[in-house]
Amino acid sequence: MEFSAGQIAALLGGKLIGKAQAMVSDVAPIESAQPHHLSFITDAKYMPYLENTQAGAILVSEGLVANSDSLRARFEDSGQAVILVENARGAMGMLLQLVSKALNPAKQGIEQPVSISEGVAIPEDAYIGAFAYIGKNVQLGKGVQIYPNTYIGDNVVIGENTILYAGVKVYAHSVIGANCILHAGVVVGSDGFGFEPNAQGVNQKIPQIGNVIIEDDVEIGANTTIDRAMMGSTIIRRNVKIDNLVQIAHNVEVGESTFLCAQVGIAGSSKIGKHCVLAGQVGVAGHIEITDHCVFGAQTGVPGNIRKPGQYMGYPAIDAGLWRRAVVRFKQSGQR
Repeated sequence: MEFSAGQIAALLGGKLIGKAQAMVSDVAPIESAQPHHLSFITDAKYMPYLENTQAGAILVSEGLVANSDSLRARFEDSGQAVILVENARGAMGMLLQLVSKALNPAKQGIEQPVSISEGVAIPEDAYIGAFAYIGKNVQLGKGVQIYPNTYIGDNVVIGENTILYAGVKVYAHSVIGANCILHAGVVVGSDGFGFEPNAQGVNQKIPQIGNVIIEDDVEIGANTTIDRAMMGSTIIRRNVKIDNLVQIAHNVEVGESTFLCAQVGIAGSSKIGKHCVLAGQVGVAGHIEITDHCVFGAQTGVPGNIRKPGQYMGYPAIDAGLWRRAVVRFKQSGQR
């Protein structure tokens, strides 16, 4: 697919500097882009690349440009174009969504072989891939995409336009909202890790009879697992984004619009607030609460309640600024 800089600027409502007829058909980083590439800049440290870039068109966050006259001098006669937008990364994301939909249109129809239990109504615009299994009393919304080798247990509910990629496993009684994306290998509703030693010291399994509820607009990365509740529900609130290889234990609740990065582990019955970020390998102990608007740096350990919004690092989790100062002192003491 090929677009002109003028078309892109009009679509984004951006300010065009340079050649409106500059044509692009692919995307690339600013430092390696060629004339057929669209690129973007959202960080001041990449602005020097504008001087020599080969990119046909470049999206630039307008807050990075102090004087547009210098851009005009560079690009008016270059055969290239700069498009100033409020948020270049967000604008690029919107364009890529449009391109992705054009290149990968939603599938429809039922491939064979599949196993669909009696009483399950398949919407006309749904897609069911080969070797999928759909259990009893499953409810599927319009536009659902069920890719090959997916398992959906009894009494599961899946909302409209949700995509389950190959090999997803959804255990019985789970509820998944609309416009969700579950990537390959995701497991929803597996048993929580519940055991209790008896008088002889033998670990006895505690049945996990609850379920998992995933609200609308949630995306879950490959090979992430979300355990069913012992009683009640494990809940993932709307617009949560979960990376690959995340473990969410039984009866956890993850608040709206929170990010969980790769290898995060959340122990049972903990509650994560809204608009939080847990970076890679953050570990959260069980039965604690984290308030809204908290950011935890990579490998932070959270053993207790966090009641104040802010940035945290280290183990146990403390204010990020204090942690960085402490690390400097640790290094200095080790050099003596």
